[in-house]
Amino acid sequence: MTYQFLQQYWWFLVSLLGALLVFLMFVQGGNFWAAFINIDDKRRRMILNSTGRKWELTFTTLVTFGGAFFASFPLFYSTSFGGAYWVWIIILITFVLQAVSYEFQNKKGNLIGARPFQLFLAINGFFGPFLVGTAVGTFFTGSPFVVDKSAIMSSGAPIISRWASSWHGLEALAQPWAVLLGIAVFLLALTLGGLYTINNVKDDTLRVTMQKKVRTSGLAFVVVFVAWLIHLLVSEGFAVSADGTVAMEPYKYLHNFLAMPAVLALFLAGVVLVLLGWFKGSFTKSVKGIWPAGIGTVLAVLAILLVAGFNGTAYYPSNADLQSSLTITNSCSSPFTLKAMFWASLAIPFVLAYIAYAWHAMDKKPITEKEMDDEEIKY
Repeated sequence: MTYQFLQQYWWFLVSLLGALLVFLMFVQGGNFWAAFINIDDKRRRMILNSTGRKWELTFTTLVTFGGAFFASFPLFYSTSFGGAYWVWIIILITFVLQAVSYEFQNKKGNLIGARPFQLFLAINGFFGPFLVGTAVGTFFTGSPFVVDKSAIMSSGAPIISRWASSWHGLEALAQPWAVLLGIAVFLLALTLGGLYTINNVKDDTLRVTMQKKVRTSGLAFVVVFVAWLIHLLVSEGFAVSADGTVAMEPYKYLHNFLAMPAVLALFLAGVVLVLLGWFKGSFTKSVKGIWPAGIGTVLAVLAILLVAGFNGTAYYPSNADLQSSLTITNSCSSPFTLKAMFWASLAIPFVLAYIAYAWHAMDKKPITEKEMDDEEIKY
């Protein structure tokens, strides 16, 4: 196991966690639909009991994603989480609102009723996917930070990374292409949330309603994502030379796809599966569209994140000081740390197997209207 292998291995795992997180945001999409589509309270509660079985998986994956970045690429963690902190704080606040809303919306003694808590879930349903997508968008547009590793020797202020904007992450909202990716992730979450509801809630009226919504959100997602993808492929990218120098390269991300055929195949397979799942869920009577769409989401997002970091690319570029841009080489942990974590990561397949088993157990019986009359229902 060479140092280079360990760096690439951990970028792959971090990218995989990011891809799983995007898929699991179907919870946020389902919650957003529940708040705003024209259905009765019982059917609204059916949706929330469906997503309520999975919200902890989404939040746990978000925390694990951040933890993996901290352990394997600590300089990114200190730069982004320590500099662009407003974005991450808002994301965490919306997830706290989600947790509180699930627990208290239908509890006895709730003086404000269920509706405000459902609106809190909708806030998380929008801002969660949108801000995560916008933050990932800066992997391709850049962020204003400066890195000076020699500052660690300073007795006065041993701070390696310094954010060069007083907005501390919110300046990403002024980058149209980063925002466009955030909108695409939100629309994808809506589509996946609708497909999951169709699969997990057994109600013909709700299924027909969600099919219409998924048809619209899926089409909007395709338009927005294709626009973002075309811009990505024709724009300049942040290339890293053998000596670590960062320079702008025309069509860099297109070159990355072409230089890594396996990643390109992964991406194309993911796109086809997402379109297949969307078509099955919105234009046929099938209730299983979530599965090809979900698998396709993981594959496509994984490929995009691999393109952001592999093939001599700065995955977290700086538009304040180009040479401060972060790569998987200059921002990773020590060989000892990466190797120790490698052996620990071999337990991941067993964890995934347990999650799959628990998922199957929770979804063994679909949500029904009759189930909503059960006093034991939690949400």
